[in-house]
Amino acid sequence: MSLEGQFDDDAGVVHVGHDARQRYHDSRGYGYPLEGNEIALAPVEAAHLLYRGDLDAVVETSTGDRLDFQAFVSREPGTDFGVRFLVYADLRERGFYLSPAREPWIDESLLDAEHERIDFAVFPRGKGPGDGELEYALRVIGERTDIPAAELADSVLAVVDEESEITYFDVNARNPSGETETDLPTGVEAALLEDRVVLWEPPIDLYEDAFYGQPLEGREYERPTLQCSLLEAAYLAERGVIDLAVETVVERGREVEGERFDRRLRVYTELREREIVPKTGYKFGADFRTYANVESVSELSHSELLVRVHPAGYIFEPRDLALDVRLAHGVRKTMVFALVGESDEDGEEATGLTDDSDDSNDSNDTDASDDTTDIEWWSLERLTP
Repeated sequence: MSLEGQFDDDAGVVHVGHDARQRYHDSRGYGYPLEGNEIALAPVEAAHLLYRGDLDAVVETSTGDRLDFQAFVSREPGTDFGVRFLVYADLRERGFYLSPAREPWIDESLLDAEHERIDFAVFPRGKGPGDGELEYALRVIGERTDIPAAELADSVLAVVDEESEITYFDVNARNPSGETETDLPTGVEAALLEDRVVLWEPPIDLYEDAFYGQPLEGREYERPTLQCSLLEAAYLAERGVIDLAVETVVERGREVEGERFDRRLRVYTELREREIVPKTGYKFGADFRTYANVESVSELSHSELLVRVHPAGYIFEPRDLALDVRLAHGVRKTMVFALVGESDEDGEEATGLTDDSDDSNDSNDTDASDDTTDIEWWSLERLTP
């Protein structure tokens, strides 16, 4: 016997009676139980049952109209109903049970992510709402919906494009760390030349073991003359490695690329303090590529991460996210976004350079929410559910 649902406009749910609890909830994870065998369905759940032919119709209480799938979807119950239905149907087809990410459908304690931005709780295959396990906290958007950086959360992001294709991204707070250790020299002669700094007679270890700069002589050198980026030079100048004033290098950096230099320098500094080697990511369309463990440049492995630096208030466009993640995946790396917040009372971004008089900077704290740096790290990777 086919069942009908009653749409409760005030509650925004569809009530189904008879044996609905056994038929839909207990066996297939739809809705949440009411009294007796009655259940309440979210509009997207009711639409899916209509689409499959498991529910005969939904009767609109206020008008008495009987709505089939086409009529029910056409009335668009709820914001972004179309893209949410497409993702809901796709995951059901893949063998997952899922429900709205809110009570009374689920216990919200299951969600580690900020649940007000999560659309669906997706359960492991073979599990349902009552089993207390969560596979994905899922957010659904269309390809034209921008994402403020402040809204990133540990979750899966489902993006529906204009042709109704769905791309899933695994979004995670990152805590990058490395194991590259090096002893830095002092007082190396250096010259500021346009948008780079040349180190005339540095110890060979500065390049071969710590991977600073690039040899002016190319691969044929006995003792390299190193060309360093302004970021590398500012970091080295702050630590007395080169005989240039850090203010001179930083001023040139700001002349070359404006406020973006300060932001990138803070991230470069934090990566080095975490014993990670950052190098330019220009060839990959990123700010940095990174190496977690450099023992020797001659035995260098592939870099692991691509890092793009943004201010904390950045607004992501889904198309740009797709491009970055696709590129990183194509070169066997993980895309990481470093979001740099304001750090001083005037709201201007600090350089992130250490202060030798502050003993707190001697620690190698790798907490992703470290207040001393105010940098958040987020990785995005393609996901196939």
